[in-house]
Amino acid sequence: MTSIFTRIIEGEIPGRIIWRDDTAVAMVDIRPLSRGHTLVIPITETDQWTDLPAAVAAHLFTVAHHVANAQKVVGGYARIGIVVAGFEVPHAHVHVVPMNTMSDLDFATADQTPDPNDLDAAADELRNALRSAGHAQVC
Repeated sequence: MTSIFTRIIEGEIPGRIIWRDDTAVAMVDIRPLSRGHTLVIPITETDQWTDLPAAVAAHLFTVAHHVANAQKVVGGYARIGIVVAGFEVPHAHVHVVPMNTMSDLDFATADQTPDPNDLDAAADELRNALRSAGHAQVC
């Protein structure tokens, strides 16, 4: 069965995609741990990140690095964390999470009902920061 991420990547359902290249997309998470929480996802549907070709896995972390730097520009957080878990959707993805403490990485505290307007605004801020950094892959 096609994952929800593949459906978003293929445009079947909407998503707040901030980055797209031939290998990966990045989109704002709809259940964020913090404002600007972003997922970096390979376009090729692969369940576990360890099953990805090493070059694709490395590319995901390169995109995550660019997104993290954009999150730092948008500001207000002490650190940017990364989590690769993969239990919630069977399609490899990297969580890039602005954070102030380790507890900000607790998925039990994810916002289940975020304001859609704030998600849109966070996506726009990240796109602007990525564009300002010279990235042409911004959606």
